[in-house]
Amino acid sequence: MLETVIENWTSRLDYIRACRGSPMSKVIFKIFVEWAQNEIALVPDFHKRILFSDEAHFWLNGYVNKQNCRIWSEANPQVYVETPLNPEKLTVWCALWAGGIIDPYFFKNDEGHNATANGDRYRAMITNFFIPDLNNHDVQELWFQQDGATCHTARATIDLVKDTFGDHLISRFGPVNWPPRSCD
Repeated sequence: MLETVIENWTSRLDYIRACRGSPMSKVIFKIFVEWAQNEIALVPDFHKRILFSDEAHFWLNGYVNKQNCRIWSEANPQVYVETPLNPEKLTVWCALWAGGIIDPYFFKNDEGHNATANGDRYRAMITNFFIPDLNNHDVQELWFQQDGATCHTARATIDLVKDTFGDHLISRFGPVNWPPRSCD
């Protein structure tokens, strides 16, 4: 599926240009597409070597973030639901690639309570969970992708990930720049 998406990026670039905001985003996106096409030309199964990662928040009170979740219905119920200002939520990280799924990681604070990802927690997850789990897989020539979240792009985080993946990092401020506002 990823191979098809990458192949179709060039034909969809004009549409994406019309939908994206800043001119710099368009330039970065074009550079990324050209880079991906060159990698596929050199290594036909390149798309199978990318380990995609991201986090998601799950609210424990049943709230659904409608910005990221669409529910289509023929009826418009006009329901009003009050929610607390800061409801408890659970942040889960996961990674997947053609070789499988890296087990989900549930972020906790020092007391063991649910927490969101910050730089320290993200780096601890990489060091204590992700890298040891990678040792159970054949990851030669593997590329690691992460989006532009602040905890991902902190200098200490980028340095830590580069220690493991070298130049095989797709991330904002990484050797290969993940375009702004790209789908994760």
